[in-house]
Amino acid sequence: MSETNTALVWLRNDLRIADNPALLAACQSADRVVAIYVHETGPDIRPTTGAARWWLHESLKAIGASLASLGIALEIHEGDAAAALGRAVKDHSATGVHWNRRYAQGERATDTRIKTELRESGIEAHSYSGNLLAEPWTIKTGQERPYSVFTPFWKSLRNMAIERPLAAPTARRPLSPDTGVDKGYETPAWAEKLGQYWEIGEAAAQRVLSDFLDQKIEHYAGERDFPAKDATSGLSPHLRFGEISARQIWHAARMRSEIEPHLAENIEKFLSELAWRDFSYHQLYHRDDIARISMQENYADMPWREARPDLVRWQRGRTGFPIVDAGMRQLWETGYMHNRVRMLVASLLTKNLLIDWRQGEAWFWDCLVDADSANNPASWQWVAGSGLDAAPYFRIFNPVIQGERFDASGDYVRRWVPELAALPDRFIHCPFAAPMPVLRAAGVVLGKTYPEPITDLKQSRQRALEAYGQTKE
Repeated sequence: MSETNTALVWLRNDLRIADNPALLAACQSADRVVAIYVHETGPDIRPTTGAARWWLHESLKAIGASLASLGIALEIHEGDAAAALGRAVKDHSATGVHWNRRYAQGERATDTRIKTELRESGIEAHSYSGNLLAEPWTIKTGQERPYSVFTPFWKSLRNMAIERPLAAPTARRPLSPDTGVDKGYETPAWAEKLGQYWEIGEAAAQRVLSDFLDQKIEHYAGERDFPAKDATSGLSPHLRFGEISARQIWHAARMRSEIEPHLAENIEKFLSELAWRDFSYHQLYHRDDIARISMQENYADMPWREARPDLVRWQRGRTGFPIVDAGMRQLWETGYMHNRVRMLVASLLTKNLLIDWRQGEAWFWDCLVDADSANNPASWQWVAGSGLDAAPYFRIFNPVIQGERFDASGDYVRRWVPELAALPDRFIHCPFAAPMPVLRAAGVVLGKTYPEPITDLKQSRQRALEAYGQTKE
């Protein structure tokens, strides 16, 4: 191996050192490695925006420092990925480029084109399985077809031998962690507030996993649906940017289950939720663009309403349904929303308000720190009824009943909708049903301090059933 032998590792949604197949392969193939991140532009790539763009910026700082400690420089580029990699190959006289696979159609087309161009120019190009528990093409039904229902998909996945995580590369001579991450990169000003709620980077992701398995997993199955409880893992944004891998989570949880068998049931439930991520990527890989195209063809002509004022009220957490408004305000403030509440806000938008799920998906894409090209649209289509293994079109969540069931004492609503904090539990999820003396005592003036309901739940439910029923005909 000559001293000039240089390999490039092209980082994308895999911003970690350990269990990074592309990084490890690059380090094993050359005595000098340069890491490249490209803020890609172009029609085939969905750009990272909003809250996720803020997280990406901070995550690149973290991975840049970690790479520098290994003796690997991180370069930040912007524009067309093929052009950026071509320049980097030339500048460093690189003999090979390594990356972990991604799965959206536009991303795959870009990667295939780049791999072909590199190999035709005499540069080695290698891609690896580094982002999922199992590659989408490895899980098939008995008829050799992709799965469209989660339960059999999960049964198949859970019986597979999930590869064990890889070790981190051996450190080389450390470098200065001057990554140039800030050069020419802007994040939205409103997203700066998110820093008070999150720790970012690979080390933080490992701490979150450890704390979850140590402190929360014992009650996970019973408490995960209650938004006021700190019962979920909090790993989704770390997974989104690959600060931790699905394989690391899988094997850490399985090991804990072996050591503490009484946790097995809760861990099994947690792993099934992790598997939903793979199932979403399964859909992303096998279907047309799921952020734009309904996965069930009969939904193509759904009679969505054009109702901009209603959409804005929903975005701002001013619908008049407290648990929905709490979720939307939590989203805007923290870049995150509890999963149970995500279903409720999506149901109100797509069914009671009959607003196109794509408008809700786009808002989440901009506001979520864990906005993911597979999970986000797949989840929206699931609630809207147009996805694979979707909730039936006649399942329309009632936000009042759901609030009373999953936030009975109103703690979640009181945190995020403080103008209702003084209402008694009985009316915290339906202030519009409270007698005037109760409202007056709580300092609530409907239509002024808190809005009237955006729609009549019973009538809008019937309207949705009729509209969705037409698609079935």
